Amino acid sequence: MAEYLSPGVYVEEFESGMRGMEGVSTSTAGFVGMAEKGPVSGTPEFITSFSEYRRKFGGYLSENTHGGNRFLPYAVESFFNNGGSRAYIMRVAPEDAKAASAAMSSLVITAKNPGKWGNNIKVKVYASSKGKTQLLKAETDAITATTIYTAKNASFFEAGDVVALIDGDQTVGYNRVAKVQGAAITFENELEGDFVDANLVPTKVIAACNVDFDILCDDEAEQFAGVSLNIASTDYIGSKLGKSALINVEIQPVDEICPPMLAIAGDAEAKSATFSLAGGFDGDCKKQDDGIYIGGGDAPGKRTGLAAFEEITNVSIMAIPGITSAAVQLALVSHCSLLASRFAVLDMPLENVKPADLLKHREIVDSDYAAMYAPWLQVYDMAAKKPAYIPPSGAVIGIYARSDQTRGVHKAPANEVVNNCLGLSCLYNKGEQDVLNPAGVNLIRALPGQGIRVWGGRTCTSNSLWKYVNVRRLFIYLEETIKSQTNWAVFEPNDEVLWLRVQRTITSFLRDMYRSGALVGSTEDEAFFVNIGHDTMTQSDILNGRLICVIGVAPSRPAEFVIFRITQYMKE
Repeated sequence: MAEYLSPGVYVEEFESGMRGMEGVSTSTAGFVGMAEKGPVSGTPEFITSFSEYRRKFGGYLSENTHGGNRFLPYAVESFFNNGGSRAYIMRVAPEDAKAASAAMSSLVITAKNPGKWGNNIKVKVYASSKGKTQLLKAETDAITATTIYTAKNASFFEAGDVVALIDGDQTVGYNRVAKVQGAAITFENELEGDFVDANLVPTKVIAACNVDFDILCDDEAEQFAGVSLNIASTDYIGSKLGKSALINVEIQPVDEICPPMLAIAGDAEAKSATFSLAGGFDGDCKKQDDGIYIGGGDAPGKRTGLAAFEEITNVSIMAIPGITSAAVQLALVSHCSLLASRFAVLDMPLENVKPADLLKHREIVDSDYAAMYAPWLQVYDMAAKKPAYIPPSGAVIGIYARSDQTRGVHKAPANEVVNNCLGLSCLYNKGEQDVLNPAGVNLIRALPGQGIRVWGGRTCTSNSLWKYVNVRRLFIYLEETIKSQTNWAVFEPNDEVLWLRVQRTITSFLRDMYRSGALVGSTEDEAFFVNIGHDTMTQSDILNGRLICVIGVAPSRPAEFVIFRITQYMKE
């Protein structure tokens, strides 16, 4: 409480007891698949457009080289074409994939990640200097017997820097800075001859020895100026080129005093040198087991494949486009189910055309955190310059995002047009859908006069309570929003005041959901309830630090079957 010492009027702010809740995102997608380039371990990369995908991960993949593993770029493009705006991408690569590299005198430069894309990298090195200065005077330290030089400007130099000794137009030698203190410089070795020059226009100067790097790869270019081989320098090559998005650098320590161009290019007098990386290999992309997609790794920042998505929390929809093996799809569904905050969109195999084959594949999964879609979509393949079939998961996730943004997560993502789709790999009729729909196989159909539309909205579950995609995703949204927006209550006094604040906060949020049409009921009491207090907690719960709130909601369900009953009517 504030302390009042002098007479006057005081104004204080206080909390109303209720905090507004902002809903979490429901339309951020996560994709796992093969790409031309990009990191294969660590945290998935965030993108907001297909052009950004192409910059970070490369373009389309060839069927000849990647076979059925080539669909990631097509799915991501279809996602953005159908309304998606936010996605995380995790690249996978065969175990035998290799990064391109080039060996120099003391450097080994390697492409940032594996693949033949690195064979296009060229590294150009130029001799340079951060600056030069003259030495105005020299004094001998009586204790150490070393010569201390006073420089006109010592700001260009750091301890450990190699410097060139220049007399006129000629470089007459090299030395290394031992210490810099203000304008005072000492060297590792005594300078030969008299190198002091206090003239207005000096002929003798010392120059810092540095290099500039130009790194080129197709349309990308990086420049790093003033790079030093001095490990103690802020411009050290390891830390400065560590910012490169194209290459990694390994350097062997250089003990002898020599210019950087000698250590890098093997020629002290060279003004420039160019190196081309080679040996990059995509690996055998057609013969890969499921493990590269499932991924693994226990250490944060080192995980691969699907396991890498354990490190981020804001992904809500996931797919591994075109990979229809039971092991991979079960791993994806298990990932989403265990986190209970994500929904998996699964592709049916392209070769499964008969309803019986689709039903057999559908039996692999029984989960309300996943939905299966068929058939595949026909698009124009920019790589092959001809129409091709791609898995529907990318477009479907884009439609999820579009529906969430225009209508809300409670709206079933069905009866929605598929954009940029030329046709379907198989045309199913109503009778075939009558067999597939109850089993949870969502069809994409070409309807006369209505275009190509998603014509199903069921999950892959045997539990009728969770058979609709929008119901499960609505609950994910409610749970994640309440969980993220009530952190303020943790460690607050667990008493009636806190219970009332929590109840008011959640009630206000659910009231907004009710008014938006996400919940059903003629009144709010029919649509939801929020109970918290001694009815939901025992004294033991309170003593052990538990606050228990019981929430019930009545979700809206889609009008899947619109029935009109018609009879004859004759006016008497």
